[in-house]
Amino acid sequence: MPPLFFKVSVLLTITAAKGLEDVLLAELQQLCPTLTFQLKPGLVLVEGEMADMYRICLHSRLANRVLLQLAEGSVTHADHLYQLASGVDWPAHFAVERSFAVDFHGTDNTIRNTQFGALKVKDAVVDLYQQRLNRRPNVDKQEADWRLHVRLHRQVAKLYLDVSGGSLHQRHYRLETGEAPVKEHLAAAMLIRSGWTADMSKPLLDPMCGSGTVVIEAALMAANIAPGLSRRHWGFSHWLGHDESLWTQLVQLAKQAQVIPSSVFYANDISQSMVDMARDNARSAGVEQWIHFSHGSVENLTAPCEQPGFIVTNPPYGERLGELANLLPLFASWGSQLKVAFKDWHVSMLTSNRDLLRQMKLSASKQYNLMNGKLECQLVNYLLDERNCEVREAPQNNDFANRLGKNLVKLKKWLKTQNVNCYRVYDADLPEYNVAIDVYADWVVVQEYAAPKNVPEAKTRQRLMEVVAALPAALNVAADRIVLKVREQQKGAKQYNKLDQRREYIEVYENGAKLWVNLHDYLDTGLFLDHRVTRQLVQARSRHKEVLNLFSYTGSVSVHAALGGARRITTVDMSRTYLEWAKRNFSLNRLSGAYRFEQADCLQWLKSDRGEYDLIFIDPPSFSNSKRMNNVWDVQRDHIALLADAVKRLAPGGEIIFSNNLRKFKLDEEAVQALGLSITDWNAKTLPEDFKRNPKIHHCWLFTKQA
Repeated sequence: MPPLFFKVSVLLTITAAKGLEDVLLAELQQLCPTLTFQLKPGLVLVEGEMADMYRICLHSRLANRVLLQLAEGSVTHADHLYQLASGVDWPAHFAVERSFAVDFHGTDNTIRNTQFGALKVKDAVVDLYQQRLNRRPNVDKQEADWRLHVRLHRQVAKLYLDVSGGSLHQRHYRLETGEAPVKEHLAAAMLIRSGWTADMSKPLLDPMCGSGTVVIEAALMAANIAPGLSRRHWGFSHWLGHDESLWTQLVQLAKQAQVIPSSVFYANDISQSMVDMARDNARSAGVEQWIHFSHGSVENLTAPCEQPGFIVTNPPYGERLGELANLLPLFASWGSQLKVAFKDWHVSMLTSNRDLLRQMKLSASKQYNLMNGKLECQLVNYLLDERNCEVREAPQNNDFANRLGKNLVKLKKWLKTQNVNCYRVYDADLPEYNVAIDVYADWVVVQEYAAPKNVPEAKTRQRLMEVVAALPAALNVAADRIVLKVREQQKGAKQYNKLDQRREYIEVYENGAKLWVNLHDYLDTGLFLDHRVTRQLVQARSRHKEVLNLFSYTGSVSVHAALGGARRITTVDMSRTYLEWAKRNFSLNRLSGAYRFEQADCLQWLKSDRGEYDLIFIDPPSFSNSKRMNNVWDVQRDHIALLADAVKRLAPGGEIIFSNNLRKFKLDEEAVQALGLSITDWNAKTLPEDFKRNPKIHHCWLFTKQA
C-alpha cells in the first residue's frame, strides 16, 4: 500500500529549457487549472495531488522533467548532504532489487564538484539499505529503474524522485534523426509561439522538415494525442508509492480524448532520404495518415492548398562557416518565392543567425529567444501581408563590391601575362571587410581574419554576409564553390590543423607546374600563393643542381626544382600526410628520377645528414612546439643556428633561399655574414603582383656561400 503522506499532496518541480518557462506555465495552468504555480528561472513549482503529477507527466509537451520532492535541508558541510539523504526512508520507496542512479545539479563552497555530491548521496542511500536489509541496491547510471535527482542552490539541497524517468522531450516515436534535429519539446514551443495552436484547423507546412519533428508534433497536438502515451519508461514505474489504478484511469481518459484533426499537414525536404525518414517517424507516432509528404527545394515550393496557413520550420543556421556561401543565395531566393507563392501565410523560423533571415527581406512581426540545445536561437515570426510581399530591390553596389571590381580590373592585365589559375583578388583592402579572397581555378576561398575584440560579433558577421553575397556575381563563381574559413594568428603547426575530413582535391597550375590543393580540410590549402615568384626563382636556379627543400609542406618548391632540371632533390618534412601529398604532386607532373622524401624533424635531420647541396630552400614556421620536435622552435631566436647547420651542407658557391612569414622578423645580418654567407635582399623581388598590398606577407633572402 502506498505511504499515506503521498495521498495528501505532492511537491513538484517541473523543469524547462531556457526561454520556455512562460509557455510551460501556461500549459500547466491549462492542465491543472485548480493549482497555483510558482515560476522561477528554468523551473515551475507547484503543490498538488498524485493525479496532477500523473497528468503533467502524461500531457506536458513542454516540460523537461517532473520531479517529486522527497526532502529539503541546509547543507553547510559535506556531511550534511549525507545526513539529508540518510533521513529519507528509501526502502519504503523502492525495493532493494531495483537499480538507481543519482543526478546532481549545482555547486557551492561546500560541494564544489557534482560528482562528489552525487557520490555522497549515493553512499547515504546504499548505507541505509545495508543497515535495514543487509543488502544494497545496484547503481546503474544508464538504465536505472529509478533516478534520484538532487538540486543544490545557496547551501540548500532538495532531493527529488525523477518521476518522468528522463527528459520528457523523448516521445519515442523517432526511429531516426537527421543532423542536429530540433527536440520535440522545442518543436512544440515553436508551434505555440507561431500562433498556429490558437486555430489548429489552419494548414501547417514545414518546408525543411528534416526528420519531421515539427509537423509530427503539430499532428499530435491537433489529434489531442498525449505525448506521454508512447513513453517506454517512467520514473515512478517501480516506486512503491505509485498508484497504478489511478495512472491507468488517466491513460484511458487520454486515449478517449483523441480526435481526428481538422487541419492538413505538409512536410517537405530537399532530400528524399530525409522525407522517407520523416514518413517513418510519422508512422511510428501514429500520424502518418494526416501528413502529405513531398521533396523539393524551397526555392520552387508553392502553397500546397488555397487556404493560407502557417509555415513553421527549423532551417539550417550556417553555424559552420563553410555553409554560409550556399545558404545566403538560398535564403534570398526563398524569400522571393514566399512573396510570390505564399501570400497571407504566417511564417515562423528558428535560427541562430538572423543575418541569414535578413536575406529574405521580410519584416518580422514578433521574435522569441529560445535555446536549441546549447545554441542561443530566436524564433522569428512573419506575416506575408501586402507590405511583406513587396519586392524590395537589393542595393546594386556597396563599398566591398566596388573595391573588388577595381581589383579585378587591375589584375586583368597582369593575369594575361601569367600562366596561373590561382591568385589573390582581395586582401583586407577595406578595414571593415577584413577578409582575404583567393581564386583556385573555378573555386574561391574566403579567409576571414579574426576581428579585434572591440568589434561586435554581429557586425563582423554582417560584413561577412555582404562579402559572400557579392562574390558569385563579382567573380562569376557558383555559390557552392565558395569556401569560408576563419584565419586567426597561428603559431607553429597550428596552421596545418585539420578543419574537415572531406579529402577533396582539385588540380591547379602555375608556371608550368600542376599542383593538388585541398580547399576544405585545412586552414591552408597546400599551396602558399605568396611564394609563387619564389618558386619560379627556385626553378630557374635548379638546373643540374643538388637541391634540398626543408620544411617542405606539400612539396611545391620541390616540384618546381624538378621541372627546372635539378639533378637530385631531397624533400624533408615532419608530416607523413604532407610528404605523401608532395609525392602526389610529383606524380601529377609525371616526374620521376633521383627524388628523395624524408619524414623527419628538419632540425635534427639537418644535423645528422651528410649530403652536399648546391641549393637549399628553407621556409620554417615562425614558432613550433610540436611534440615531434625535441625543442620549442622560434624562428627569430633560432634562425642563425639553423643556417649554421645548413651552411655545413652547402657546396662551395652554393645558395640558400631563406624565407619566413613572421611579420616582425629581423634578420641577424652580422651573424649571417659571420657564417661566410653574402646576403641579397629578395623581399621585394619575391612579392607577387597580387600580394603587393601586403609587402610583409613574407620575408625572403638569398644567401650565397663563398667559393
